[in-house]
This record gives sequence, structure tokens and C-alpha cells, in this order.
Amino acid sequence: MEKIIKSDRIKGILCIIASACGFAIMSAFIKLAGDLPSFQKTFFRNLVAAVIALYLIIKHKGSLVGKKENRKILILRSTFGTIGIICNYYAVDRLVLSDANMLNKLSPFLVVIFCALFLKEKINLKQITMVSVAFIGALFIIKPSFNVEVLPYLVGVLGAIGAALAYTCVRALGNKEDYYTIVFFFSAFSLIVILPICVVVYKPMTMIQVVYLLLAGIFASIGQFGVTLAYKFAPAKEISIYDYSGIICSAILGIAFFGEHPDMMSIIGYLIVFAAAFDMFLYNKKLDKIENKDKSLKQIQEK
Repeated sequence: MEKIIKSDRIKGILCIIASACGFAIMSAFIKLAGDLPSFQKTFFRNLVAAVIALYLIIKHKGSLVGKKENRKILILRSTFGTIGIICNYYAVDRLVLSDANMLNKLSPFLVVIFCALFLKEKINLKQITMVSVAFIGALFIIKPSFNVEVLPYLVGVLGAIGAALAYTCVRALGNKEDYYTIVFFFSAFSLIVILPICVVVYKPMTMIQVVYLLLAGIFASIGQFGVTLAYKFAPAKEISIYDYSGIICSAILGIAFFGEHPDMMSIIGYLIVFAAAFDMFLYNKKLDKIENKDKSLKQIQEK
């Protein structure tokens, strides 16, 4: 049993790293696509994901809409995910790439809180403290001010909240639905909701913009399938630290393609959030050891 748990944990870690890098590359292509409405970018991104998920459903003879008892959670996951993507794309277009993605990486902290609130996964004072520290780090990145320049940062935080709620729903679904069904339901739901708005705000695109958006969709699919599988394999508290690998990828892409260099306040914010994430990871590892030791003692006493 322990081998299976460890195996699932490793699978979760590999999936979350693949997801983080996939989303980072997606963000770069979204930014390269230029001045297009966030709704339009979201539509193309989810169109690609829907096609890939549909192929997997047909291949595995899966379900398009999931089981009846899971529909409510699937709709919630899709609603929060759609809000999260639109907000994230808005932030990516207007901020330094690594700033936008770092704000989005507040979602793993929020997942821990939401899983505790809605799924009754255990959380304690130490974990709450680390979440608070992470938000202090976010303030260094946001650099709050009472003017319009702070709006993209706030929208970025809203995107992180949407993503966290969506991932909490994925965690709630667990193994009740196939990963490709979850991705297809979300992608199709998003397309239906966004299409009327997309028609109204649509801007003509050049061929290179279409290519960038299609590539964004492909890497978004890698990110989407990765995160869906990751939270099916393991609890948020065990794998969330590895989601920060995407920030390194974002920083490299930002410097290489956009000549963007985070300012000193943002770098301090990154370090604070990284430190909080790493401390939470170490603390959770310590808790696991204590729990395993207690279980072993209990088994010995029962014998």
C-alpha cells in the first residue's frame, strides 16, 4: 500500500511540473499573440484543449458530460476555471510575464485553504501562517497604490482565486471521473459561455497570431491535463511546492522573448513566496513522518 502511495505521489509531482512548464510556455505565446481581447485568446486556447480531450474520449470510449452525480462539481470547476483563465490572460497581457505568473502561483496556497474549508482536508496554524506570508510576498509584487496601474495585479489575484477553486473541484472529483472527461467538460463549457462575448469583441488576426494562439492552446492542454492528473494522484499539500517550477520558466521566457526584467520589489516578493512554499513543503513532509510513525505504533499495539 505504501509503495502505491509513493508511486502516486511521484506521478503527481511529475504531472505538476509538466503542468507548470506547459502553462508558462502558454503564457509566453499568449503575450506574443499581441493586442487581442482576453476572451478571444481564451476561446482559442480552450478550443485546442477541447479537440485533444475529445480525441481521448473517443479513443477510450469515455463520457462527454461525466456521471450525473458529478455534474454539479464539473460545472463549478468549469465556471471557476473560466474566470481564472480570463483574469490570468488579462494580467499576462499587461504585466511582466513572471509577475503575472507568480500572482497566479498563489493558487496552490489557496487550494490548501479551500481543500480544508470544502473537502475537510486537515490544515493548521502553521499552514495558515505560511499562506499569510505568501500574500505578504504578493504585496511586494503588486506594489499596491490607489491608481489604475494596480488593476492588472488585482485581476491577476482574482485569477489565482478562480484557479484555486477550480483545482479544489478537481481534487473533490478525485478518481470519480476520467481526466479527459474533466478537461473536455471544462473546455466545452468555457467555449459555450465565451462564444457570444467573443463574437462581439472579436478582432481580425494575422496568420502568425493564429499560430501563436494554437501553440498556446497546445501547451495549455499540457498544463491542463497535467494539473488535472496531479490533483487526482496526490493531495495539494504534498505537491503544490513543485508548481513553482513554472516561475523559473516564465522568468527565462520573459527575458529571452520580451526583454523583461522583474524589479527589485518583485524579486523580493518572489523570494518570500518561494520561502513560504518551501517551508510549507518541509512542514508537510514532517507531518507525514509523524503520521506514519503513529500508524506503525498503532499497528504494533493492535498485534
